[in-house]
Amino acid sequence: MPATPSEASAADAQEAIVEELGFFDDWSDRYRYLIDLGRKLPPFRDEWCTDAHRIDGCQSQVWMHYEMTGDVLDIRATSDAAIVSGLIALLIRVYSLRPPEEILATHPEFVERTGLKGYLSPTRSNGLASMLSAVFAAAKAV
Repeated sequence: MPATPSEASAADAQEAIVEELGFFDDWSDRYRYLIDLGRKLPPFRDEWCTDAHRIDGCQSQVWMHYEMTGDVLDIRATSDAAIVSGLIALLIRVYSLRPPEEILATHPEFVERTGLKGYLSPTRSNGLASMLSAVFAAAKAV
């Protein structure tokens, strides 16, 4: 049985992320916070580090694994890049362990509301978009 999400809904998770990132005065502090979040990702099995789990469109290596557990989609992911791992942690916080219907109904507003969109390099922005597409595709497929 998977753990329970920290927040009751994806919308609540987004609000918490906006609030937390708002505590920092500059983007170097926000990047450090993202890196710290990435270090705390749940374990990712070695057997999931395959081409079938790899996310295309990311400059760094990113792998995602999805599985339905009861009525929620459990999302696991990892990356070889520290900041990308932090982005993964944010995505997991918002979307993992939620019903597919909630995932599909939740636009990633936190990306714009935190200013994150403007501070990511073009390649990281593309990678984030690819990871979001993969999450939504997994939610549609179940």
